[in-house]
Amino acid sequence: MASVIELSAARGSSEPILLSDRIRNALTDEITSGDLPPGTALDEQLLADRFGASRTPVREALRQLAASGLIEARPRRGMIVTRLTTERIMNMFEAMAEIEAMCVRLAAYRMTPLERAHLMGLHAASQAMVASNDVDAYDTLNRALHEGIYHATHNDFLAEQAMATRVRLNAFRRTQLREGGRIVRSREEHDGVISAIAECDGELAARRMRSHILNAANAFSNYISTHAPNTI
Repeated sequence: MASVIELSAARGSSEPILLSDRIRNALTDEITSGDLPPGTALDEQLLADRFGASRTPVREALRQLAASGLIEARPRRGMIVTRLTTERIMNMFEAMAEIEAMCVRLAAYRMTPLERAHLMGLHAASQAMVASNDVDAYDTLNRALHEGIYHATHNDFLAEQAMATRVRLNAFRRTQLREGGRIVRSREEHDGVISAIAECDGELAARRMRSHILNAANAFSNYISTHAPNTI
């Protein structure tokens, strides 16, 4: 079983963070900041030694990075850091904005009281993470909140498509949280979406969700242009 590091109660979550997620997050930050530039080879054993882990969580972290498109397998070179264009990433955010707007519109009308209470609980728990600027914890909870909305559509096909698109954007959605003040604004935008859901106003929830994702895209673009202009 992969090693885990428990989140403290102060973070407002009892969910463990897998060691593979810790490794993935660290490599994501290094890739998007330019510390690991395009073309860099990633050796499993060297990474395992660096993080004091077995190769199993390293392999899982690399699998997730490959799913996001940050790295790819090359013949005789193994896994290397890829180069993605800003235009490609912005296109992905635009598509995600429409998919998430569709999801939350349906979810606002279809979710059960238990599902609604679960989303509100996640949103409430995020306040402590924002106060402590804990990007790792907030990123983990943020995924859970959005995935809760996908499942609350009660449309398995739509939820699958939303998850598949999100996987491609996970790394970039994490990076945008590092843009100045973004984590605070992200939670404020969540508040607007959750309020619309509580009022069963699917159209308002969809508009607010679309804006939320497009704001995340702008935050990502601003962060990259300021901190790592030559990486993407």
